[in-house]
Amino acid sequence: MKDKQKAEEYRIDKIPAVVVAGDLDYGIRFFGIPSRYDFVSLLEAITVESNRDAMFSPETAEILKPLDRPVHIQVFVTPMCPYCPVAVKTAHRFAIAKEHIRADMIESVEFPHLAARYGVMSVPKTVMNETFSIGGALPEKQFAEQVMKAVRGG
Repeated sequence: MKDKQKAEEYRIDKIPAVVVAGDLDYGIRFFGIPSRYDFVSLLEAITVESNRDAMFSPETAEILKPLDRPVHIQVFVTPMCPYCPVAVKTAHRFAIAKEHIRADMIESVEFPHLAARYGVMSVPKTVMNETFSIGGALPEKQFAEQVMKAVRGG
């Protein structure tokens, strides 16, 4: 029963899962084993979370300033993708920057039913709020613009 309560508290609905949280929970999750290239994403998340600094440009911070609604970012990856860690790192940095954002890395091979549900044909693929998606690893400013577009409903 205690584990179930903890899973609900951390919004864990798939396993295996890794939560990166210190004194605060910024909503950084890894679903699936972060191996190969994705292991770098895990180390980066731990570093960024412990520093509590998203390290954004002032321009990106300005784009995100009006964000006042929840955004759930899911970045679909595979262990052999060299571009995936960039997309995951960006999503996790956004979760640290704004309290309304939570960001998950989802290993597509371990969760093929989710990859099929969201039409993941190549990685990285980022799905925001269940309905809005983008492909590739975008620079932070363009990613921020896409987050705001997703919040506005596409």
